[in-house]
Amino acid sequence: MIGIDWGTSSLRAYRVDEQGDCTDKRDAALGIMQVGKDTSFPAALESVVGDWLAAGETQIIMSGMIGSRQGWLEVPYVQCPVTEREISEGRREVTWSGLRATIVPGLACRGPSGVVDVMRGEETQIIGAMPGLGDGEHLVCLPGTHSKWLVLRNRRFVSFTTHMTGELYALLKQHSILGRLMTDAAAPATQLNEYFDKGVERAREPGGLLHHLFGVRAEGLFGKLPHEAASDYLSGLLIGHEIVSVQPPARIIIPLLGAAALTARYVRALTDLGYRPRTLDEDCAMRGLYRLCTGKGTRI
Repeated sequence: MIGIDWGTSSLRAYRVDEQGDCTDKRDAALGIMQVGKDTSFPAALESVVGDWLAAGETQIIMSGMIGSRQGWLEVPYVQCPVTEREISEGRREVTWSGLRATIVPGLACRGPSGVVDVMRGEETQIIGAMPGLGDGEHLVCLPGTHSKWLVLRNRRFVSFTTHMTGELYALLKQHSILGRLMTDAAAPATQLNEYFDKGVERAREPGGLLHHLFGVRAEGLFGKLPHEAASDYLSGLLIGHEIVSVQPPARIIIPLLGAAALTARYVRALTDLGYRPRTLDEDCAMRGLYRLCTGKGTRI
């Protein structure tokens, strides 16, 4: 089986045997935005896994933005609350050159005010993580450019919210006056200084995000925020505001699923705010793809 986690900026491919063991995996900078400009989706896919196809692999399942309006085929969203089986039933097929693949649908839900929220790709990661999460209720955080907070209840997707924290961080650093005071990129997660923690703590104070953001500049002008620490402070401030806005219940364990470096920042911020974070395997997407394709568990 070939599983494809195909996002906006990259493509991750997994080759999985009948027992659920991942025998090979590959990454390529062939996200849907790059492919749409330069080549076709079938050609891009074959450039990454063509030798697997030549070796006889016939089962292909894909998830992520490849099923969006800008992707290979727009696959309709499945409305929450929803089960894994209902997600699987929402798959759609694409064919080319005698080959075929199925694409996993994304999820949609409406918040208390009636505003729609959507996700594509994260649902497959969560399906892969479900055996380790078990029954009961869970609030799962998926850090990313657009972070997700998802409520699971007895393995049923109940609701979720999206937060543009990562994208806002990049925009403010690159295109706002705040970036002019930042002399270096943010430090690696393992080397975060106390200014990241100060940003997280600031998010708990009154005044609101828009006021707090200008404080990044003002504190820098008066020498209270070193220029080399400003990006870490901004990171802590934005992640802190995200967590505070979600208002997780006290004393719960919060599973985190995402890229290691960014997830480490959320671990630190959650710990600063008194929560108990727990990191999950970032290759859960492979497990989810295998489950949706075969209905079986996986090993990696």
